[in-house]
Formats: sequence, structure tokens, C-alpha cells
Amino acid sequence: MELREADIRKHYPAALAMLQGLDHTPRVAVGQAPAPVERSPGVASTARRFRSTTPGLVTRSTLRPEGVRLIERVEAVEADGLPSPLQASVLQGLRRALAIALAMGEQFCEATGLDAMKRDNLAGSLAVARKAGFSELLAAEALVVLSVFGNALSFLLAAHASEVTVDIGEVQEVLTDNAHLALHGALWELDQDIATHASDEARLVACVLAYGEALMGRAEMRSGGAARVAPFAAASWRVEADDMTIQGFAPSRRGNGKPLTMTFKQPNEVVGNHIAKYQALRLAKMLMAYDFDRRLNPFAELGGFIFTFMGDGAPGTGKTTLIQMMAGLISGYCEVAGYPFRYQNLSTDNIDSYQGKSGQNAKAFIDTIIDPGVIGFGTIDDIDQLAGKRGDRQSSSGQLEITAVLMESFAGANTVVRGNCTFGMFSNFPENVDDALRQRAGARFLVDGPQTREDYIDILHLLIGKNHAIPLGDHVLFAAQEIKRAVAASFQSHGRPKEDGLLKVWEQTEATIGTLDTIAKLGTYLKAIQQADARFTGRAIKNITDAVKVRAMDFELPDVWMENPDLFLFKPYDDKVAMIRGMAQPITVDMVVQEINRYADSEFRYADKSDEVAIADMVREYGLTEEAKRRYLAGKGA
Repeated sequence: MELREADIRKHYPAALAMLQGLDHTPRVAVGQAPAPVERSPGVASTARRFRSTTPGLVTRSTLRPEGVRLIERVEAVEADGLPSPLQASVLQGLRRALAIALAMGEQFCEATGLDAMKRDNLAGSLAVARKAGFSELLAAEALVVLSVFGNALSFLLAAHASEVTVDIGEVQEVLTDNAHLALHGALWELDQDIATHASDEARLVACVLAYGEALMGRAEMRSGGAARVAPFAAASWRVEADDMTIQGFAPSRRGNGKPLTMTFKQPNEVVGNHIAKYQALRLAKMLMAYDFDRRLNPFAELGGFIFTFMGDGAPGTGKTTLIQMMAGLISGYCEVAGYPFRYQNLSTDNIDSYQGKSGQNAKAFIDTIIDPGVIGFGTIDDIDQLAGKRGDRQSSSGQLEITAVLMESFAGANTVVRGNCTFGMFSNFPENVDDALRQRAGARFLVDGPQTREDYIDILHLLIGKNHAIPLGDHVLFAAQEIKRAVAASFQSHGRPKEDGLLKVWEQTEATIGTLDTIAKLGTYLKAIQQADARFTGRAIKNITDAVKVRAMDFELPDVWMENPDLFLFKPYDDKVAMIRGMAQPITVDMVVQEINRYADSEFRYADKSDEVAIADMVREYGLTEEAKRRYLAGKGA
């Protein structure tokens, strides 16, 4: 639904009046202590200090007797006689956010019949039986208005944010008697926070943004136990002039991201890693099939879309280069199509010592990428260091919080895969990643770097640069990197398992039931794998079948479709589905066998390394225990 501009602007006078001045006596929060009055030496105060012992009774009025005057408060920050452009922007944002909140409250009243009940109440004709419902709707309207005010305030001023942050603490003055009283309480507390924290203009903006986010979060928390909020929580409104979408109590975000500063890599600069490179190339184009009107990707509907993947390999094999290549491709495609693109990496900087903060950082990262208004690419580099392994005594509480958030976000009950974003987890030591989290990676990219003689010649030529006259010799440059041929050879190599443990299972199964050429035989092979490794669960089967569906979509969207968006990207959703379905190929036994072996090989590789690491740690602990005993006994004997 559209929140019309005329309906917003008609509330400008009321919003401006609130900013110019209002009287409010706090009910829940406690105002700042009054500044001490300077007196002559030896003159005692005659004012009687009184503090009520009645719970809930507040005897202190606002700090400033003349009331709350936010315009004056904002202009007093680094005052030089005239308001600065940044101060004016803050005040404009406050007025606009208040007007949007009041307009949304009006829409809520019309949708729920609260406006008619208000008229009856003013006329004294509201039936007694309806008074309980009237109070519930008034409280719901107050929560809606507070949520929209905080949401709009954060959204409108986000462009003015700097690296300065302010910790304002928890929002306390959240009143639900009615919408206007709720806004008065919010403005009173914002005035208090500005007076306390806004020592300069950067802190002013940071303070207002922090308050908006905190107010929005508090309103959402209160809405969980509130009645009558469903008409707002289940709907969405569009504020066209601000490019803002209000979706219930969820925070709104702009459909853009920060400019990328990374060094992009071209596909020919990624040597080796044929399957990983090929899947990254295809996934970058898959993302571009996302339909912003339908908010769904045909590949997510037809099958074959990779929502999460894990890239693992030894240090120096090209994981960072792969990220740079994929981010560069998506960024370039989005630039041509005019789509908003957002990239973000979850790093160890997001682990916080405060309880719950690490989880909040991880959730903010997820929400930033899954925003249906953008094409998103999120990476988690060195995930073994970032996400803790449950049961590992060395994992901090912050790491375990991140693990819980990622598990819920990647395959939880509320996970919705629209096909507008993908998440890549990368690690040099995947065996140290929690088993359940690792299995939430729908695809596996083995990043093993250059392998053949040709690969090493290509990478030497690439990295040595042009400042030399050394002849190339008997070699066709980059011929081994021809993606189609290299990928075909890589997939065929998985016709038989590579890990010793899995190879034994394969040989025993073939010896018992023969060639794996039916669904029943393939299922028997899967059960044999599960008997050899209990961690091979139903989720593993889902990941394998998803990978098989990806193979059924084993085609690249033509480059010309990316260069000329009218050929595909800008077509209606149903046309996109028909075009993709026409390019799909049937699933074969070879595809299924190769994907089973490719996935199971990775699990056996992880499990073997994980077991060896655990055994080595136990041996070391036993050795330390024995040495400690020896020293203890030697000390007692002395």
C-alpha cells in the first residue's frame, strides 16, 4: 500500500509544533539531575528536598521548566548564531519522521475502526463493552507510531551517519496510553539524550540515530505481547518520496550499499579452482535473474539456486581471489542493469565482549544482505575463527552467539530464500567449523589452487607481470583455464570417491549390489555412507539433491543478457521462468553419483581432519597431565 505524500504533509504543522515546544512529565524514565546553583559562601539552601515513597509517583518535572524545545536543543549544539546545514538536516528528518508516524497512525485507525471509536468516546457514546477493546487499540496505535517514528528517523538520517557512535542505553519512556502521549514521551527522552551525549554535530547525528534504532527495537519487543497489532505487523506501506518501505515492525533499509573498495579480479586471473570458479561465475549470473517486482528468483523457484556455500582449502590457494572475482562480477552486472548491490564481510571485529552484542552484529549482517530491495553478497572469511564450535571449551560466548545466529538464518524455520542474495563461508580449517553449521552450506567449493604443470606456468606468467623479456616457451597461455573443458574434467574426476574412507564404502557397495544405476542402489549407497559416518544426515541428502538441481541448470546465462538487460533482466517474471526452463537439461545418474561423491568426500575430509585434531589435542593434554604429575611428585619428594 502507498502512504500518500498528501497524507504525510498534512501532519507537518502538528510535527513542527511538537518540535517547537511541548510539556511532558516523565512517567517511567528519570530526567537528568538539575545543575547545581552557585551560591555565596555560607548561604544555605532553604529549599526543602522531598522524595515521594509512593511507587510510580514522579514528583520531578522536566529538567527545563519551559518544557521540551527540540529545535532549540539541536541548534544549541556547537551554536554560532545560525543553524548549520547538518542541524537543519536533523530537524528536517525529525519533522518528516513525526509526520510519517502520525500518518501511519491515522492509517492504522482507519483500518481497525479506532477512528470511529475515538469519535464515540469524545461524544460520550462509547459502549461499556467496547472500552476494553478501545484501550487495546489505543496501546497498539501508540506502539505503531513509536515504531514508525524510530524507523523513519533512522532511515532518513542514515546518509548523514559518520564513524562516531554514541551509546545512549535503553529507551525507557515508552508510553502506550495514546499515540500523541507516546510521541511526547519519545521526544522528551530524545531531548534528554541530546543534552547528555551531543557535544558536537557528529555526536548529535549519532545520538539521534541511536535513539531511533533503540526506540524501534523497544517498540518491536513490546509488540510481542500486545493485542491488536496484527493489521500493522502483517502489512507493508511505501513512502515513494523517500524510497522507503515500512514492513511492520521490521527496520527499513535503503536499496543501496556502500561503494566497494576491494580490488576486483577477472576470471582469467583465477588459476585452477575450476569447479569453484565455474560455480561462482554461474551464481553471479543467477543472482541477476532476481525479479524485484515479484521478489523472487526463477532459479529459487525451479531449483538450482545456491543460497549458502562453503569454500575450503589450504592457505594461499585463492579463496580471497575467488571472493574478489565474484564480487566484481556481480557489481559489474548490477551497474549495467541499474540494480542496487550490497556486499559485506562478517569479520572477527564483530565478536564483542558484551553479552548478546556479537549475536546482534551477526543478525545485522544477515539483515543487511537479505534485504529484498537489493542484490546481496555476504562473505564470512575464516569462519572457523569467527563462529564457535559447540562443545569446544575454547569457544567464547560471542563466537557461540554468532554460530547460533548463522544456523538460524541459513536454514532456520523462518529462513526464506528469495534468490536475491547468497552467502559464502570460507575457511582454511573447515574441520574446526561446527558440524551443524557446516552442513548448512548447500554447496561446497573446493579451493585447491593450481594443480597441473599448466596451472603453475599460467600463474607464474600472471603474477610476474610485464616488466621482463623472458620467453614463454612451449606453452599455450591460459589454455588449461578454458572453463568448460576444465570443469568437465573436474566433475568426471568425482565418478569415484577420492577419500580413502569413502572409497572403501564405494567398493563394498558396488561389490554387493553392482553398478549404481537406479534410485534404489543410490539410496543404498547413501545409507552405507551414513553407517560409516553418523554425521551424514538427511540435511546432507538435501544438499546433494540441491547440487544435482544446480547441475540440471548447468548452463551459463549468455553474457549478452547481462550486457543488454532488455533481453532478459527486465523481462516479466513469467517470461524469465520460461526462458530458464527451456535451457534446463535432464538429471542423469552420472550427475547424482558425482555430486554424492563430491559432497561425501568433503565430509570425510573434514571428519578425518577433525578427528585427527581432536586426537592430537587429547594426546597433548595427556602428556601435560603426566608431566604435571611428575613435577608434583618430584616437588613433594624434595
